[in-house]
Amino acid sequence: MVAPTRWKKASHSGGGEGNDCVEVATTPTRISIRDSKTPVHGMLVFPADAYSSFIEALKNSGLPMRHVKS
Repeated sequence: MVAPTRWKKASHSGGGEGNDCVEVATTPTRISIRDSKTPVHGMLVFPADAYSSFIEALKNSGLPMRHVKS
């Protein structure tokens, strides 16, 4: 699998300098997510149709979250 080359930083960041972020890259078949502070440490890759289910599971998990959008 080839890593995406165009990443978009999340529009909502944590406090301070706004470095509490993730970046997202999309292709027609996959959605990739990585930590913006350490992008070389890997990424999560989802089939495009599974991404919405992943976000819904996070929303319903009870974990503290900020501004999760699907």
